[in-house]
Amino acid sequence: MPPRPAQDHSNRTLCRRRTMSLLDAARDVRENAYAPYSKFKVGAAVRGASGTIYRGVNVENVAYPEGTCAEAGAIAAMVAAGETELVEVAVIADSPAPVPPCGGCRQKLAEFGRGSVPVTLATTAGARLDTTIGDLLPGRFDASHMDNV
Repeated sequence: MPPRPAQDHSNRTLCRRRTMSLLDAARDVRENAYAPYSKFKVGAAVRGASGTIYRGVNVENVAYPEGTCAEAGAIAAMVAAGETELVEVAVIADSPAPVPPCGGCRQKLAEFGRGSVPVTLATTAGARLDTTIGDLLPGRFDASHMDNV
């Protein structure tokens, strides 16, 4: 029997990333949230234009305003990897109803995604709300509002 060719694990991982459900990615990463004060763990995942999934979690700090949101973490991971356009978003939390992004995260999502980008908001119990960045942030502020751009 001839030897099997070496498997390209990086390619297989990328393939898995492209086919993995964005909501599953957010659900999986949610467990890594650092929420010792509120106990409210949030997971987020964004899909870049390349198809790659980037994940983020909320990270609390004893000085509450210094924490970060899950959506911001996922966007930061995407930008750190060299991408600047997201095409899909998922956010999940253990809450009675799907939790929408805060105002700051809505603006961050609008910075990197078009108004038509689908956003799935979900609970760990299975409730789901499908919306778009445009619906979350109508009248968004963007570069066209600035004179010097």
